Amino acid sequence: MTGAVAPRLRRTLDLRFVLAVLLAWTVLRGLSTVLLVVLAHGWQDPVVYDRPGVPRYFQLATLWDGAWYERIATEGYPDTLPVDGDGDVRQNAWAFYPVFPLLARGLTALTGLPFAVTGTVVATALGYAAAVVVAGLLRERVGTSGALGAVVLLGAFPTSPTFQVAYTESLALLLLAAGLWLLVRRRWLAAGAVALLTGLARPIGLPLGLVALVAVWLRWRRRHDEPVSPGEYARMASALVGCGLAGLVWPAVAWARTGVPDAYTVTMSAWRGGERVTPFRPTLERVQWLFGDVGGPVLLAAGLLALVLAVTGPWARGLGPELRTWCLAYVLYLFAALDPWTSIYRYLVLLFPVLVLLVGGGWDRADPRAPSGPRWLLVLRTVVVAALFLGWQVWWSWELFLFVPPRDNPP
Repeated sequence: MTGAVAPRLRRTLDLRFVLAVLLAWTVLRGLSTVLLVVLAHGWQDPVVYDRPGVPRYFQLATLWDGAWYERIATEGYPDTLPVDGDGDVRQNAWAFYPVFPLLARGLTALTGLPFAVTGTVVATALGYAAAVVVAGLLRERVGTSGALGAVVLLGAFPTSPTFQVAYTESLALLLLAAGLWLLVRRRWLAAGAVALLTGLARPIGLPLGLVALVAVWLRWRRRHDEPVSPGEYARMASALVGCGLAGLVWPAVAWARTGVPDAYTVTMSAWRGGERVTPFRPTLERVQWLFGDVGGPVLLAAGLLALVLAVTGPWARGLGPELRTWCLAYVLYLFAALDPWTSIYRYLVLLFPVLVLLVGGGWDRADPRAPSGPRWLLVLRTVVVAALFLGWQVWWSWELFLFVPPRDNPP
């Protein structure tokens, strides 16, 4: 970084603030660790523990998706898509992105430790980094109190144990927060590079691209007051290109390795019982199955409307247009692209800007008309919501993270 950017970043991430973030995160990760240890030793069916010498905590941490990442780290990706007796593609490693298992494999090569340990360590370390980046991004938008409150809720979130097990939540959160922060700061080249990296870590390039488009449009609108040089136009284009390529790079890699043009999409359809990926249809079918043909769509529409009102109202103005756009674009992406089942709890963690609204910290600090409540009220909201989240975390861990053989709902 050059010019005034580096001093501004140092002011945002000053030592006292960073230490407060790390302390809060450590306390909350400690609570999650106690919960996972209790589950690993007292409640998890021991049939899953098949690695002598590896503590049960680390073996629990590599269940579910962690088992797939371990397979990728130790065996790599298949050159041929596996098929069943009917010729349909079976579930396979191409549904999982490579950055996280490669990081864990690198640590294994350095230390000789098994993936159960290195995958957990990598995820935990990335979680700490993500907490700091999220805190810095939010501090610049909503101030210190709102940022710390949101980080506390993020650390207490019901699915926050995935920040310390062999899952990609930590990595995705870190890359997303970094990409959003770079777009807010108009660091176009770096934003494009981070966006492209997300294409090898988590499929969030498409909604991030919409944020980049909004950021570019906002910069273009100010061209008369702040002229845009040809070089900046090129850098703005690079951010958009990076986001666009992020959605294509992993399907292209799967095609190149397997020789099957739609290797990635047919692999994803294997998780839906062979049903082809059709935008919006799985979400509609799921809510109709859960709540009825009429009640399901009504509840879905009400939920989407509530989100729109939450992030477009004056109480969210402090987030800025980029973070508000992300919240709407990401939920639209989830609605269109995914089959919402029990994993939806994990996916929602990337809606971290909404946590600012839960503590009442989203008002525009520069607006004299914005209400200025006492700080103790924000602290009280943070404590109450965090306590509710921790209770929800216990339920989530017991009901979803534990594996009940032979089949169970995935977390």
